[in-house]
Amino acid sequence: MNRWLKFFLVIILGIILGLIYGWVMSPLQYRDTTPITLRYDYKTDFVLMVAEDFSTSQNADKAGRQLALLGSDPPADIVTQSLAHAAQMGYSSADMLLIQNMALVLQTWRPSAGGSIP
Repeated sequence: MNRWLKFFLVIILGIILGLIYGWVMSPLQYRDTTPITLRYDYKTDFVLMVAEDFSTSQNADKAGRQLALLGSDPPADIVTQSLAHAAQMGYSSADMLLIQNMALVLQTWRPSAGGSIP
C-alpha cells in the first residue's frame, strides 16, 4: 500500500473517531449558564419577557437588575439594541410597544442601592 494512502487513511480515521467521540460519546453540555451567553435573538426574547413583567409590575429596579444579566452595558442601551433587533425580526407591534415603553422608563432610571430581585 502506498505510504501517502496510509497517511490519509489514518487522518480520515482520526477525524471520524474524533467526531464520534465529540458528538456521541461525550457531547458538550452547558449547565448553570447566565443569560449573557445567549444568542442575540434569544437575548431579545429575554428583553421581551422582562418588558412583559415590567408592564405589570412597573418596577424599573427589578427590570434593570434582570437586564444587567445580559451584559455590562446600561439596561437602557440593552433595550434599545434589542428593540432594533426585534424590529428586524418582525416582532408584533404589541411586543414592540412593550419594549418601547420599558425603554422610555429606563432612559431616566437610576438604580436604587442594594436589594435583591423580588
